[in-house]
Amino acid sequence: MRAFFLAASLLSGATALATTPTAHAADISVVGLFPNKAVLVIDGGSPKTYSVGATIVDGIKLVAATDSSATIENNGRRQTIAIGDHVSRAPASSGRSSTTLQADSRGHYMVAGQINGGSVRMLLDTGATMIALPASEAVRLGIDYRKGQVAYLNTANGTVPAYQVKLNTVKVGDIEINQVDAVVQEQGLPIILLGMSFLNRTEMRRDGQQMVLTKRF
Repeated sequence: MRAFFLAASLLSGATALATTPTAHAADISVVGLFPNKAVLVIDGGSPKTYSVGATIVDGIKLVAATDSSATIENNGRRQTIAIGDHVSRAPASSGRSSTTLQADSRGHYMVAGQINGGSVRMLLDTGATMIALPASEAVRLGIDYRKGQVAYLNTANGTVPAYQVKLNTVKVGDIEINQVDAVVQEQGLPIILLGMSFLNRTEMRRDGQQMVLTKRF
């Protein structure tokens, strides 16, 4: 059976109660994928194959594995890691939800997340006023975008029609934001853009090749 290999990592931590020791933070790298199985490297150790449902370390389980991604659940919170993605997760010192994104070789931040509960991949774009979705992705996510208000957007390919919609939930790592403005384009958009209607509700801090997002409200 063919394995699909990737380099992706997830730093997962749990906040312990004051009366207990600090919870273990596991550095988990996904180095191979099979149907319902993932080959993981824990804290730099030897690769080990885990089946869906297996506990990786205390509080962290493998809950799904496909030929393109693995999903890990950390104390009830899920993170889907796509091929080539690098995502670090840790609770912010202020207690607010926070997630850390890793830039790819071109300096772009490709984000694995969820919209209205459906898994998506997005490109972080501070130049986009709102989250922008291709019509095909909106349909896949069950968004009836044609009921939205028609608008016209100026793009590199000229002026294109779009539909303004409201997304129930948008989730990136541990950050989940409700009622987020978005637009749906029927042409000229190959990927979902994670725009400022989401990013304005976070604090953004860049540290080298990493971008730390912390939920504001």
